[in-house]
Amino acid sequence: MDKKRIVITGMGIVCPTGNNVADAWANTAAGKNGISFITRYDRQLTQNQLAGEVKDFNPDAIFGRKEARRMDRVAQFALEASRQAMEDSGLTITRDNMYEVGCIIGSGVGGINSFVESQQGIDKRGHRGIKPMAIPKILSDSCSGAVSLNYNLRGPNHCIVTACASGNNAIGEAMHIIRRGDATAMIAGASEAAIVPLCVAGFNNMTALSRNDDPETASRPFDLNRDGFVPGEGAGVLVLEALDHALERGAKVYAELLGYGHTSDAYHITAPMETGEGAAKAVELALRDAAITGSDISYINAHGTSTPLNDTAETNALKRALGETVYTIPVSSTKSMTGHLLGGGAAIEAVFSIMAIRENFIPPTIHLDEPDPTCDLNYVPKAGCQHEVRYAMSNAFGFGGHNAVVIFGEYPNNGKV
Repeated sequence: MDKKRIVITGMGIVCPTGNNVADAWANTAAGKNGISFITRYDRQLTQNQLAGEVKDFNPDAIFGRKEARRMDRVAQFALEASRQAMEDSGLTITRDNMYEVGCIIGSGVGGINSFVESQQGIDKRGHRGIKPMAIPKILSDSCSGAVSLNYNLRGPNHCIVTACASGNNAIGEAMHIIRRGDATAMIAGASEAAIVPLCVAGFNNMTALSRNDDPETASRPFDLNRDGFVPGEGAGVLVLEALDHALERGAKVYAELLGYGHTSDAYHITAPMETGEGAAKAVELALRDAAITGSDISYINAHGTSTPLNDTAETNALKRALGETVYTIPVSSTKSMTGHLLGGGAAIEAVFSIMAIRENFIPPTIHLDEPDPTCDLNYVPKAGCQHEVRYAMSNAFGFGGHNAVVIFGEYPNNGKV
């Protein structure tokens, strides 16, 4: 039985390189660094000084002060990215189709800002220091709940929590929901807003973060001198539709979602398998689902966190899954510009992967000054390049051993000329 074809008809993004798809892509493609000194709190509270913060985001202006106060920053990002994606898609929710459209918005830690605020409130005033909306704001599913409520989506409504793989898992599981006929369209993506001392200090104390305080060299995936990731924040959202549904309503199509593979390392709670075995299997499953081979892949958006363990393990995984052909494929890490958005990372990287297909352009890995000999692929250092992209693969690997890979392909009719 043929699989139902799934296409992308809308995209939205809020991230360190821009608060809409046009700006975020233009800056990322141009290699502009979105990492700077932390402003979300007194950065003297933590050893780490840098983050990929979302800039010029005014929730009161976007949602109104009353509504903005009812959402954690993570849900604000998710709802704004979803608004962009829905407007972009032209998909209208009516009484006739509201049970046929759903959403999956993932998040690694959910409303951590509200959690910290609530703990501070109870420390100061006891139970009177807790606001009535504290619990709904803290929950990770507040993102999917806000999107569903805002658009009156009565189809499947999920929150996926698979650490840094959450975005790819959300996109892939949304695809399966449409394929099996439980929805005709899904809003899918992920959001994160974890630039708080608790998270930054926690990641630092487990030696996951860079101790480098230079914004221009701290996030340097695949570089010999990399010493950890730089935290980021933001959200990415896609509108997925069954192809026949999209064509029936005359929607534009950005790309086709062809493949999804996910596995577990079952190895270590934070460290990847050095051999890349689990990640390689996820790549192989995504290729099988897409019914293509490794030689068909034109671009790989790497997980590329800038940690010593991940970058070597991911390189090994790609070699294991793709063989010698991997040396002919451009691979880049846009985290060199955005930092690592944790649960939101894969979602914005899905947007960048689709734009690479649309524009025939590979975004760079900036700050790659001295390649690690163990990371010997073409990581597109310093500057992006024109390159025909028919199939783009995006990798995401998370604490807990989660591996999730998605593959997008150009759509023949509404794609590139």
